[in-house]
Amino acid sequence: MAVPAQYCQVETLPDEERERLILEHLPQVRLIARKIHERLPDTVTLDDLLSAGVVGLIHAIDHFDPNQNVKLRTYAEYRIRGAILDSLRASDWAPRMKRKLARTLEAGLARAEQRWGRVPEEAEIAAELDMPVEVYREKLGEVAALDIGELEFLRDERETPILLKYVSAPDEDSPALQLEKAELERLIAAAIDHIPTAERTVLSLYFYEELTLREIAEIMGIHFSRVSQIKSQAILRLRNAIAQRWPGSRGGAAL
Repeated sequence: MAVPAQYCQVETLPDEERERLILEHLPQVRLIARKIHERLPDTVTLDDLLSAGVVGLIHAIDHFDPNQNVKLRTYAEYRIRGAILDSLRASDWAPRMKRKLARTLEAGLARAEQRWGRVPEEAEIAAELDMPVEVYREKLGEVAALDIGELEFLRDERETPILLKYVSAPDEDSPALQLEKAELERLIAAAIDHIPTAERTVLSLYFYEELTLREIAEIMGIHFSRVSQIKSQAILRLRNAIAQRWPGSRGGAAL
């Protein structure tokens, strides 16, 4: 059976078809770039993210392999997001102090969990960090952008949430890596089940429904900044849960 033109390698595509595919997927680039941009400081421009995203899109079209049983749109999302994240890492946009603050907040959450033997409340985490709840929330807002790339969910052909690396690699289909992915997915799903309802709702709307933080704020009837704080705290909880059960995750290999 002939492979549809949109799923062919670029070598077999005429320039007109390649250009058509690029234009067709530009809205996807804009959506991903906007979602990432809303978590970044004002010094990072949306145009820069869009430029990096377009490069990722072109790379996806040029290297798409229909034999991998994945949609072009799904593969393009890997590449677009990966290109944008790579550009941010290259520019070293995140101040060292904010990264240190994120580690401090995560450590405080871990201590509170050990102290209470359960998922700690916001006030309990703040108390463990020796700061008022409002100050703790402000700190969560300060590190909101640092979770970019930490837990990025995509959906496969079965619409199943999976944790993926930003750029597909040839050895990703190896049994060992597939087993690791399945186990990591199970751990993340279990951790999500144990976080507070509001945090679970924000993660679901953001990662699964692909809504922006502002859209989530409107749905939940709370301020945009509060949604950002809730999402940051949820990410810290998941990082802490995975760190306890996944070897090497503190070093960033798994998250």
